[in-house]
Amino acid sequence: MSTPLEQRQAVGLLVAAALLWSTGGLLIKYVDWPPMAVAGGRGFCAAIFLVTTNRSLRLTWSRPQLLGAFCYAGCTVCFCAATKLTSAANAILLQYTAPIWVALFSSLLLGERTSRLDWSTIVVVLGGMGLFLADGLAIGNVTGDALGLLSGVFFAAMTLALRAQKEGSPLGSIVLGNVLAFLVGLPWIVTAGNLPVEGWVALMLLGCVQLGVSYHLYARAIKHVTALQAVLIPVVEPILNPIWVLLAIGETPTALAMAGGLMVISGITGRSLLLIRSTSPRHAC
Repeated sequence: MSTPLEQRQAVGLLVAAALLWSTGGLLIKYVDWPPMAVAGGRGFCAAIFLVTTNRSLRLTWSRPQLLGAFCYAGCTVCFCAATKLTSAANAILLQYTAPIWVALFSSLLLGERTSRLDWSTIVVVLGGMGLFLADGLAIGNVTGDALGLLSGVFFAAMTLALRAQKEGSPLGSIVLGNVLAFLVGLPWIVTAGNLPVEGWVALMLLGCVQLGVSYHLYARAIKHVTALQAVLIPVVEPILNPIWVLLAIGETPTALAMAGGLMVISGITGRSLLLIRSTSPRHAC
């Protein structure tokens, strides 16, 4: 069983992972490849990075590890395809329906009960995301929207599979998933053509930092928090994305977007503080 200190540290690791994930939108702008080629290329870089920096990596080939790998690849590939076929706002909002699926199935599959507070947090967060992304939401391509929703299902299933390995090696699923994403994207990589230097730098940062370091942190954190916490706390990711755009090109979000972002951050922060408070020494059992 995780100690209160480990649980509090896990919250910080999840926030750090979300911060790194959020750099993807800006970095992808520098990689002049089709989305599927980018998904495969960054998967290759991430797999190499994780293998070379984790000597204790264990591949057990267990059912949860293989399921986690498949769902990880499905999440990243479907999201890249959804981003190409529908609006970016539709894609990210549909992907972050993942907490709903985790809340519905974590009790059945992992024995982790979803409380009324958890459901309330989900409602607040999804409502805030809807406001935040309102300006970018559109009547999108049916296939693209379906892939965005499927990426959310894969994200939820991946989280459940990683959490099922809390006593094992969830990082193994991440490595195998990146290899699978590379294999799926390989046909697009072969025909994508060469990249300028800045494109290769961005692709390596996408693989090594945006995926590699972030999922190393995520795999450590998921051993000490519930599956729902592991998928709900990182919901700050789509709110952080425009911050990088603001810093890079000065594009200011609308008042509605800022109100929605405040709702999301307030909901996640409040839930995280309650988790930290409940695991402090004077509240721990």
